[in-house]
Amino acid sequence: MDDNPAFDVSPSDNKATYVLSNVVEVVERILTFVPTKSLLRIASVCRLWSNCARRVLRTQQQLTWVSVCGPSTTEVNALCSSLTEEVEKVFLLPKMVLTMMDHEAVKVPGYCYRQKKSKRSRHSLVEELSRVFPKNCDIMGIAAPGIVLTPSGSRSSPPKEYQEGEAGFAIMFPSMEGVHIRPFHFCKKSLSQSALKEAGLIDNPELRVVLLFVYEAYKPGGAHFLGQILTPLAKSKALIAGGIVESVFPASLCCSRGAYGVVGLALSGPKVQGASVLLDQEVSNPKAAEDTIRRLKAAKIPERNTLGFMFACVGRGHNYYNNQNNVEADAFHKVFPGVPLFGLFGNGEIGCDRIVKDDYTLCDSDADCLQHEYTTVMTLVHLG
Repeated sequence: MDDNPAFDVSPSDNKATYVLSNVVEVVERILTFVPTKSLLRIASVCRLWSNCARRVLRTQQQLTWVSVCGPSTTEVNALCSSLTEEVEKVFLLPKMVLTMMDHEAVKVPGYCYRQKKSKRSRHSLVEELSRVFPKNCDIMGIAAPGIVLTPSGSRSSPPKEYQEGEAGFAIMFPSMEGVHIRPFHFCKKSLSQSALKEAGLIDNPELRVVLLFVYEAYKPGGAHFLGQILTPLAKSKALIAGGIVESVFPASLCCSRGAYGVVGLALSGPKVQGASVLLDQEVSNPKAAEDTIRRLKAAKIPERNTLGFMFACVGRGHNYYNNQNNVEADAFHKVFPGVPLFGLFGNGEIGCDRIVKDDYTLCDSDADCLQHEYTTVMTLVHLG
């Protein structure tokens, strides 16, 4: 056997084997270049690699996203199809995913609760997303009349507003030190003081940002329901932002058909920062939009690991700015070129001017001041 060249092992091979089996620093350095899904598979090779992979995963605290525009070329939703490929390349383990799609992308023929065929289509979308992400990953889906997104690949890519055509994105949040992201859902049956407390929305001194999305809000009782949520939130020091949307997914089992409800994310922790400005009806030209957005600079929020969120009325966009496209997204990018922007065009906006500077907080404390029409709420959310 010794004469068989197939079994010859060179001294350099022996040295490489020794290093990869024993030298922790080298193994960890190599594993930092391995996408997370491959890293999880590698972790099963041996105990040393498993320990190294675990430490590398703890350092991967930069959020990432996947975005698409245009119709799917297959039967699978375009965003789901893209996620299947792109998630293989990401360098984080998602704990929470916030996805938004234009309602046409999820509104297949007869797409509602009333038809069994459409219900299967709804579940197929949820199942596609569930197959992409880890089992313990929470997924929150929003469908809206229009979408705002930053193309995949670079934080400095110019964001785009899509008021027509198919578009969508998925933001993947890893587990981050000093940041706690808790999803919540309430409907008429489940809303209570204890439920609000359990979600971290009241009696939570570390609450910093609340993103919330209301569906079926114009049904009888919807306005009172929303007020029950916004009233206690308005008394807190947290940033409140969101909008009224077409639908959410996956649907909650506690909701009756066509019932109103709200979903959202409560972001708590010492490393979370937030600021927002309201572009009201008087902001109707590019310069005014830029000047208003520039006020966010006063919050002195670092651009690293920061997201921008834009929640705009369907009545704004190019129709509001004399057929000029992408006005507000371009204005945001001009002021914050290194911050990716995401959001939606909806049927009502939630938010206000809220800027924390030193020990002073500029904000509205009235629940009525949080609800608007024909406006845009522009928000910065920093995650440490």
